[in-house]
Amino acid sequence: METNPTAAATAAARAWRDRDLAVLWHPCTQMKEHPDALPLVPIRRGRGAWLEGVDGKRYLDAVSSWWTNLFGHAEPRIAEAVAAQARELEHVIFAGFSHEPGLRLAEALLAVAPRQAGRPPLARVFYADNGSAAIEVALKMSFHCHRNRGDDRRTRFVALGNSYHGETLGALSMGDIPLYRRVYAPLLLQPLFAPSPDAFEAEPGESAEACALRRAEELRAIFEAHPGEISALILEPLVQCAGGMRMHHPAYLRRAREICDVHGAHLIADEIAVGFGRTGTLFACEQAGIAPDFLCLSKGLTGGFMPLSAVLTTQAVYEAFLDDSRERAFLHSHSYSGNPLACAAALASLAIFAEDDVLARNRVTAARMAELAAPLAEHPCVADLRQTGMILAIETRAASGEHGTAVEIAGGAGLRAYRHAISRGVVLRPLGDVLYWMPPYCVGEEELLHLAEVTTSAIAEVWR
Repeated sequence: METNPTAAATAAARAWRDRDLAVLWHPCTQMKEHPDALPLVPIRRGRGAWLEGVDGKRYLDAVSSWWTNLFGHAEPRIAEAVAAQARELEHVIFAGFSHEPGLRLAEALLAVAPRQAGRPPLARVFYADNGSAAIEVALKMSFHCHRNRGDDRRTRFVALGNSYHGETLGALSMGDIPLYRRVYAPLLLQPLFAPSPDAFEAEPGESAEACALRRAEELRAIFEAHPGEISALILEPLVQCAGGMRMHHPAYLRRAREICDVHGAHLIADEIAVGFGRTGTLFACEQAGIAPDFLCLSKGLTGGFMPLSAVLTTQAVYEAFLDDSRERAFLHSHSYSGNPLACAAALASLAIFAEDDVLARNRVTAARMAELAAPLAEHPCVADLRQTGMILAIETRAASGEHGTAVEIAGGAGLRAYRHAISRGVVLRPLGDVLYWMPPYCVGEEELLHLAEVTTSAIAEVWR
């Protein structure tokens, strides 16, 4: 799977790293770890499930480049759609103007959005340019919608323990991972946190469904303790990704929908990471048979090609903003809202789902992932092996033999596992002590075998 770089290629990569570290500040990184503890990997091209370094080494992208890439790097149909659009219209202000890719994408998203019997469908699309921005839009829309209806007491939000929704201040406020939240706590909103329905935290002998229903009753108690105060509940359906790929039963979503309806609150579904086939259905909400009031999308929306996010909401929410008063309008904007290039990429990505019967193929791939990972469950340092669709997580034990919040107990184990995998041509970026597979959907048998082999050797090397 690997190539042996020439001396010249190795020197070129070293020179690139030196230039990079002289001027750049990389995201989600303690820069002091560069260049030694966390080796910087300069990439020059991507093809399919593979990335190719400046030095010629190849790396299997087992994390889909931060969960964005669906069909492989440089997917030709998406690339051509972006190129064709660039020759016609690269961008135009979306306030007061419109264009074909933005209109067609809105129509396409609404046509495939989750539906729920007896509930009006999602009917409106608001564009932003990243996942955090989509969360900001949904939070503001929810609060402002209640206010426009004369209900100004609804100033609280409910989020789940162990949740993550982004890095801008509003989105960060809804997260419960101390590593990200702690420093900025004085600047943040203070939501009400409900216990996570995470099946890993089930009581002995308790099923995932029973755990979800028990946690739903605790959620109900929070709403009952704050009557008329809650604007919305925000959650990640089925998988809390940045929280360590913790997974819960769909029964929780059904009860959450019912609770929000009883108490007049909105339900915000953050499908930024889990949407577009990652959980086995196009959208995770489908597995519970529910539709949210706000559906937040990004990451895989464009197949991993371009920054774009979308917030889908109902006609009732939209109509709450219609008035002669500017103050009642939703005066929220992003310069690149509805960017035509990104919308063209998203349209091409959606078309691939139909052309290639992606969801059916993913079921086969997910089953093979499960087979290859199954032996890891017997390792004495593996606390849990769990999977939802194309997301598979291996939770390892801390040195004490106990488990904890994944991104808080990492120590050096996760970093050592990352370095081990990189040296063998696989991109694994552990969440603390949780290793996970979230590969592009084009991943094949040989690549999965390589992924399983390197993951197994990483666990054997790091968690002896």
